[in-house]
Amino acid sequence: MARGPKKHLKRLSAPHHWMLDKLTGRFAPRPSTGPHKLRESLPLTVLLRNRLKYALTVKEVQLILKQRQVLVDGRVRTDTTFPTGFMDVVSIPKTKENFRLLYDAKGRYVPLKVSPEEAKYKIGKVVQSRLGPKGVPFIVLHDGKTLRYPDPDTKVGDTVKVDLESMRPVGLVKFEIGCQVYVVGGRNRGRIGTLIGRDRHPGMFDIVHIKDAKDETFATRLGNAFVIGEGGSTKPLVTLPKGKGVKLSISEERDRRMAARS
Repeated sequence: MARGPKKHLKRLSAPHHWMLDKLTGRFAPRPSTGPHKLRESLPLTVLLRNRLKYALTVKEVQLILKQRQVLVDGRVRTDTTFPTGFMDVVSIPKTKENFRLLYDAKGRYVPLKVSPEEAKYKIGKVVQSRLGPKGVPFIVLHDGKTLRYPDPDTKVGDTVKVDLESMRPVGLVKFEIGCQVYVVGGRNRGRIGTLIGRDRHPGMFDIVHIKDAKDETFATRLGNAFVIGEGGSTKPLVTLPKGKGVKLSISEERDRRMAARS
């Protein structure tokens, strides 16, 4: 018999990409319900304490948040377990720092420092596009944001650039062959490349083929591809993390470490 929502999360059951050690405690901060799924998010406690090192304990994280020092997508958040996720902009006005949450080539969250100009917008993948009450068109983004009266050309799978102050769409990038994509799920999570093909499988998952900067091709499900730019010589809409999403083999990583030491 169901006994209501679960309120705890054992440390060993926490997502591996949080990179929590197993001896510091028995429990991990369980993300609140919010814009991102539990296993695809990073709670503010882990971000401020384990990644940015602004706090040593959860109590210190509470003190920072209750002073309304942290903004996520331009909104003050005081919940220590608020789930931040892919493409979220975390701002700390007191230190004049802005971070965008992205994946590295190993599929782990990295808070990437961005300029104040870039922190004014975020991009979101369209997961729904339909008509609401009284025939009002609206779209739903990957982080749960609902935008009314979008560009009529917007389709599911496209990417919308959203101004965080007005929460209105200000740009559109179509999902088409040749666009730049970021893989946000599966074994290739964190890899970046150019879309070179799409296989349709009615009744199953469509597969997309992507070529990275090293001219290596790989395949993933259509739902894992997140458009970040139009492709060609155009720049992606957001600053990319170090390595530009190229996944190195174990031997290549070893050679790079040896070269750095010598």
